[in-house]
Amino acid sequence: MESASAEAVSRDRMVSARVNARGEIAELRFHTSKYRTMAPAELSSAVLEVIGRAREEMERQVAEAYADLAPGSSEARAEVVNGGDPARLLAELGLRSRSPEES
Repeated sequence: MESASAEAVSRDRMVSARVNARGEIAELRFHTSKYRTMAPAELSSAVLEVIGRAREEMERQVAEAYADLAPGSSEARAEVVNGGDPARLLAELGLRSRSPEES
């Protein structure tokens, strides 16, 4: 997985981004000169969108690669990874989450 990467290209093919397995930007390329005439906020949005899509693809690849090694269902793991409530995964593992009052 260390050498894995994922790439995304903007819909207008102006910019592409490649990220490594850790989600770090490995490459950012502008394929046209359109970026020179874009408003700063518009350019920023286009770049962030393509980086986000590349990261999502890399997350999917990593999740697939390690799916058989991790406990619980893929949906429950994905919820935890995406910042959701871990209660479902804990329940699938036969554990219960502690309430803040019990801590």
